[in-house]
Amino acid sequence: MPPSAKIDKVSEFTTHRLSVYLRCLATLEAEGFETTSSKELAARFNLNSAQIRKDLAYFGQFGVRGVGYPVAHLKQQIIGILGLDSHHNVCIVGGGNLGMALAEYDGFREHGFPIVAVFDNSPAKIGTTSRNGVPIYDFRNLNAITESLKIEMAVVAVPAEAARKVCEAIFDAGIRTILNFAPVRLLARPGTKVQSIDLSISLEGLSFFLSNNAPEAGQEPG
Repeated sequence: MPPSAKIDKVSEFTTHRLSVYLRCLATLEAEGFETTSSKELAARFNLNSAQIRKDLAYFGQFGVRGVGYPVAHLKQQIIGILGLDSHHNVCIVGGGNLGMALAEYDGFREHGFPIVAVFDNSPAKIGTTSRNGVPIYDFRNLNAITESLKIEMAVVAVPAEAARKVCEAIFDAGIRTILNFAPVRLLARPGTKVQSIDLSISLEGLSFFLSNNAPEAGQEPG
């Protein structure tokens, strides 16, 4: 593994591609493949073989010349690189429609990110649970609950006007990573990370595609 100083320079694009490779390797492993190559991965999953080799070489030497990559071993190595060899407890701040939908999605737990708490300021919600049993706590108790449940990540699903204040409270509680769904830019502190998902921007990108790729008259879409 490269020194941490080098790891700090890894771009989000690289980590995203590693996640893609991990899913590809999981598919191959489930199908009984023992080895693969960058060329085979690229052809099978519509990837770039040179980029695969470059990304993997950044973290070490995983392949055997003339043989390729052992699928199970490479999968485990990428799991380690991404820090997925241990669970990371996650909380959601905001018990509205989006927050509760995220809390009730069991796929996060399956991938090592169990949702252990929802925080809200509504008396009607505090003390209840989501449909799959995630407890809803008073946001004012964020610090104590974060410590007791060992929460490492927070998902922000509050209105834009509240997001910055919520972000600061999350960092004050000792949580260093935030996935932000609020339509506002949140600033990270030194030693913290904020990743934002703006659904409106994604929909606008799809709108651009529809506006510029309309089917010709008489042509069936798709």
